[in-house]
Amino acid sequence: MTPSSLTLAEMAALIPDGARLALPSENSGVPVRLIRALIRRGARDLRLVGGPTGGFAIDLLVGAGCVASVEAAGVSLGARGLAPRFCAAVEAGEIEMIDSTCPATHAGFIAGEKRLPFMAVRGVFGSDMLARRRDWTTLDNPFPPHDPVVVVPAILPDITALHAPLADEAGNVWVGNRREVKTMARASALVLATVERIHPGNLINDSAMAPGLLTRPYVDRITLAERGAAPTALPPDYGPDGAMLDAYAGAARTREGFDAWLSDFLNEPGVA
Repeated sequence: MTPSSLTLAEMAALIPDGARLALPSENSGVPVRLIRALIRRGARDLRLVGGPTGGFAIDLLVGAGCVASVEAAGVSLGARGLAPRFCAAVEAGEIEMIDSTCPATHAGFIAGEKRLPFMAVRGVFGSDMLARRRDWTTLDNPFPPHDPVVVVPAILPDITALHAPLADEAGNVWVGNRREVKTMARASALVLATVERIHPGNLINDSAMAPGLLTRPYVDRITLAERGAAPTALPPDYGPDGAMLDAYAGAARTREGFDAWLSDFLNEPGVA
């Protein structure tokens, strides 16, 4: 799929209500401008999967009423504290929270990438996770020392949406060292990528850039969206907009504050 003139609204229309949608963790390429278009579209009942955690983007979608469930190892605003609209929705029973861990989420994506039914993980014993995750089970390791392991099912998202520094004219998307984003994408039925810029030529021929590529066979749509991850960070291109994230964290503590902030965000002049 070569880069297209698809608008953000047209790309958002490819994400149907009820879709199982995987999003990268904060600072790993969150497609915030696409999420803005998704909220404007009035998306509903999305089943979000964090990659493996979530933050501003998930909180925004939950607060906007777009979400039915969240599967993640955690959702927070980092140093700014808990994700307020997410927490309020979970406490009110408005969304389903599917608790996970970082290793279990990564294992699920790896199984999905390889089209395996499950993957074994360690480190869950001793917690209450096994009682809460009825889709996780234990098996005896068939090899020495024959100890028990936890088996988690493959994660197979309907869609992975991501933002990256660049794509090339051949349809490859450069995600750099964010290898977990590659795994999420390869596990998905559909991959939507927004990018900062388009690089001429084919980066598969550049030995320095090729290892960081999500290659064309795994990408379905690419569209240009400058500063598409802001106010979150997109290393190495730009850092987070601390002032904007501070303002959000303060406003989102109340429903009224969130609604006012969201209205300004959706109607920001000159931003699609």
